[in-house]
Amino acid sequence: MADFSLKYSTEKGEFYKVLHKRVNAYFKDKGINRHANSRMIIKTTIMLSLYFLPLIYILFGSVNNTGLLLALWATMGVGMSGIGLSVMHDANHGSYSSNKTVNYLLGFVLNFLGGYHNNWKIQHNVLHHSYPNVDGYDDDIFKPGVFRLSPSQPRSKHFKFQAFYAPLLYSIMSIYWFVWKDFEQLKRYKERDLLKTQGMTFSSGVFWVLFHKIWYVALTLVLPILVTPLPWWQNVLGFIIMHVMTGLALALIFQAAHVIEETHFFEPIEGLSLENNWAIHQMKTTANFARTNKMFSWFIGGLNFQIEHHLFPNICHVHYRKLSKIVKSTAAEFNIPYYEHTTFLQALRSHFSLLHRLGTGSYDHQLA
Repeated sequence: MADFSLKYSTEKGEFYKVLHKRVNAYFKDKGINRHANSRMIIKTTIMLSLYFLPLIYILFGSVNNTGLLLALWATMGVGMSGIGLSVMHDANHGSYSSNKTVNYLLGFVLNFLGGYHNNWKIQHNVLHHSYPNVDGYDDDIFKPGVFRLSPSQPRSKHFKFQAFYAPLLYSIMSIYWFVWKDFEQLKRYKERDLLKTQGMTFSSGVFWVLFHKIWYVALTLVLPILVTPLPWWQNVLGFIIMHVMTGLALALIFQAAHVIEETHFFEPIEGLSLENNWAIHQMKTTANFARTNKMFSWFIGGLNFQIEHHLFPNICHVHYRKLSKIVKSTAAEFNIPYYEHTTFLQALRSHFSLLHRLGTGSYDHQLA
């Protein structure tokens, strides 16, 4: 992984060997595959429809009512969140289908949401999944000057307010993503020699990011302003509402699974290795929430089963509920922690409590 050469411990690897064997047996005994099933296809159709049908109506329906226009944009916000959490996520992990073309096409939909699929794969698949909660390696906790998300990160006076300003910044996360984040990531990933993991060069990355941003803005903002017989600012407001809904949904779901009081944060030992093996590290840095809330789980793409997702990212999320029973019982056998909250609200309390304690410097003991 280029200069990211951290090594995991090879000790206590029996847990994952046993778990992997049991999960394989589950699919074999049930006679099912690891990829999307009919329920996932129905969900995909719903999520894509929630995003694209309102956009089509805005472009061709001669919308002349402000309330209807904003309702259409809000519906797109629901669809945008659902695609990001339920469809694009699985596809870019290669877990949606055994067909690489299907995965590519559904993963490419991220570009219709304002992101860039190759950057997402580096941030999420290469960095976050490889080294969750490892400062300097996990891009999801790298927010210098904005948040303190690990005990090893330097303090600043304004961080003591981060639990209060976090919701505001979370709400503009999606806007920041399509305006600037992809360009900033390209620069950092070039410096870390990570672009080649997606077969990119820096110049080709800049070209394609610009290309996709231009047609995205033209399609989802400029054209609606031009064709809608309403003041231009109403479409801009709707566009912002859509992104605010998505930013909040994505940020809160992912933060509630990793950046909470129960999970651990790590630094490399002498800059070269980590103290646990890969599977145990995933268990110590990841948590589930609201496992019994089926409707909530359906909408967020099973990401409330974040432990199962980190252990088996190549398996479609529709299987995580059943796999969680296997994972939890196996973890208990090996005396390995299985962190979870009964409700999403409990997970959010833990997240914001941790933000406050990291901001005030009162939570540094959790650094491993």
